[in-house]
Amino acid sequence: MGRRSRGRRLQQQQQQQRPGSAEDGGKRNGAGWEGGYPEIVKENKLFEHYYQELKIVPEGEWDQFMGALREPLPATLRITGYKSHAKEILHCLKNKYFKELEDLEVDGQKVEVPQPLSWYPEELAWHTNLSRKILRKSPQLEKFHQFLVSETESGNISRQEAVSMIPPLLLNAHPHHKILDMCAAPGSKTTQLIEMLHADMNVPFPEGFVIANDVDNRRCYLLVHQAKRLGSPCIMVVNHDASCIPRLQVDVNGRKEILFYDRILCDVPCSGDGTMRKNVDVWKKWSALNSLQLHGLQLRIATRGAEQLVEGGRMVYSTCSLNPIEDEAVIASLLEKSEGALELADVSSELPGLKWVPGLSQWKVMTKDGQWFTSWDDVPHNRHTQIRPTMFPPKDPEKLQAMHLERCLRILPHHQNTGGFFVAVLVKKASMPWNKRPPKLQGELAEPRAPVPPSPAEPMAGCTSDTSELESKLAPGISDTGAVERAENMDSSGSKRDGVCGKFYALDPSFPKTNLLTRTTEGKKRQLYMVSKELRNVLLNNSERMKVINTGIKVWCRNNSGEEFDCAFRLAQEGIYTLYPFINSRIITVSIEDVQVLLTQENPFFRKLSSEAYSQVKDMAKGSVVLKYEPDPTKPDTLQCPIVLCGWRGKASVRTFVPRNERLHYLRMMGLEVPVGKKREGAAAAPGAASPAEPEDGPGAPSPAEPEHGPGAGSPAEPEVGAGAEQEAGPDASSGGDPAEAGLPR
Repeated sequence: MGRRSRGRRLQQQQQQQRPGSAEDGGKRNGAGWEGGYPEIVKENKLFEHYYQELKIVPEGEWDQFMGALREPLPATLRITGYKSHAKEILHCLKNKYFKELEDLEVDGQKVEVPQPLSWYPEELAWHTNLSRKILRKSPQLEKFHQFLVSETESGNISRQEAVSMIPPLLLNAHPHHKILDMCAAPGSKTTQLIEMLHADMNVPFPEGFVIANDVDNRRCYLLVHQAKRLGSPCIMVVNHDASCIPRLQVDVNGRKEILFYDRILCDVPCSGDGTMRKNVDVWKKWSALNSLQLHGLQLRIATRGAEQLVEGGRMVYSTCSLNPIEDEAVIASLLEKSEGALELADVSSELPGLKWVPGLSQWKVMTKDGQWFTSWDDVPHNRHTQIRPTMFPPKDPEKLQAMHLERCLRILPHHQNTGGFFVAVLVKKASMPWNKRPPKLQGELAEPRAPVPPSPAEPMAGCTSDTSELESKLAPGISDTGAVERAENMDSSGSKRDGVCGKFYALDPSFPKTNLLTRTTEGKKRQLYMVSKELRNVLLNNSERMKVINTGIKVWCRNNSGEEFDCAFRLAQEGIYTLYPFINSRIITVSIEDVQVLLTQENPFFRKLSSEAYSQVKDMAKGSVVLKYEPDPTKPDTLQCPIVLCGWRGKASVRTFVPRNERLHYLRMMGLEVPVGKKREGAAAAPGAASPAEPEDGPGAPSPAEPEHGPGAGSPAEPEVGAGAEQEAGPDASSGGDPAEAGLPR
């Protein structure tokens, strides 16, 4: 760390320790390791009076309830469940890192070994009493902390609050479901939904998709970052007000039909008084007015969700608030206005092990100053703008009983050491009363859009041949970051090298070439992205209705020396698991020892590989390659998950193009610990050798998708493959035309 970095860190620490800082607060208060917050007294008499009056806590449990709220929230982590190496990460956690925590003491306090959440499937979620602060500052926990940070960046672990994991589980999504996440940012629940789509990793393009929406443009980019870690072609991020999110259309055999969703997650903005354990400001800021002001918005969002749900579909409504005005009142009002079209599902047996209390059937409304009202009739006229009829339970006892509000789930902090939460699962039985007649659509498509047939002689040769010939029909109304164009009418002759080169990679005839998209309409296309067929349908038919922030996964990056290497594009690690099933050429099968060599050495010579790998690579033409490791089930002590890496076959050596955290992940799964800051072997030996940063958007520009390539950091950025500038690389671009000086293997 340099002097400037140390100075900045010292300054930040001093600022954090000033009175009034919400980050530290000075001394420990004995409540654990979370920090003090001594300036915030964890008491609010009106809060206690309100919830005692409403009786949301079972008889005799009030003291435990309040005691739990004053304790810091345990840290929880979730292992992403769709990647084939989730079990390997779990094995690594249980048998290495958790074992190292046994009998460990930090500052006189015994470290509790993390425990699995009893209700989360397959032991893929864990909780611990280790706070972020103690993880960051304790030398004994440094390796564990580095592991968590690195695996989180790689998308293999999500640090997510336990109760936040519940709504996606209750949504019960399957790979063929069309899913809408209405208020998605920051994205932890969205990533769970993406995992559910990819339950079978042998299917690169599930039929379903996730459209993740958020009203805040800036938070949408946080959402993009979260989703991109999972590398799915089935996610689209959009930016709309959830209460009036547009109704979309899709092309079905040449006709435009309304898109109805099979699953909708409606995790609405709320007052957040269930988050007091981590957001301590709520103690002093809590007011009954917060819920009164949010109720109308929550009801509008839930109503809009119900309108777009398919008959037979499931919608989960959730808040991190304990207040019935934001919870049962919204559900009761929605059920009442649906006139039987919606009903509450009984999910009491769907998450065995989860403790919860049933929803309330009766509640009252309290004003900011503590005045109570039991019915709308009691509310004076001057309060009608603040208090609305929908905030009260239905008057008719039979109607109230038929709603089965007891099927709602309220999670209380003291029952399983969590935050507070509310969940209701709704099933749609019929159209909403005001949607009995489907709205008229503006005309029909003139004729069905048929996919471009592959050439019978050379299937998919030259898949996107010349990128200047890509059809330049940019969908209007899409933001710059999400702008895509159709990649159709592709020349399959294979006569030109300036393309994706279907012949070069021997792409399978089943490769969905029409799903290839680019961001730009002018000039050379620097990256090619893939979306699923269903998302492409949504994109092409709703360009003027949606504000798309991001979609598609990067599968190819332009190689400026395409003429020299017979192909204009190299493979991108970000999308290799999506693309690999369609590639039939330039695949090198490697052993576990080969993987270690490739991930720890900068440009290993062919001779350093196993004899099997050497025999495959020695006669191969220069250019982009796939490095594939298949586990050996007869050797259970070795890595038991397949690995697919992007690489480059140079003149006499081969290298991998793998982001730093992904590289560290694979090495850890093989039992190797690479200290942070240590560069790969040989990195400093060769002048001009590739450095740990790989730009994708221009020379010298770091890539957000593939930030680093070696365990070390801080090296200057590497120029694009084959050239260090915009011009095409010729014999003069590097010594003798050899790409070693341009960052490629010798």
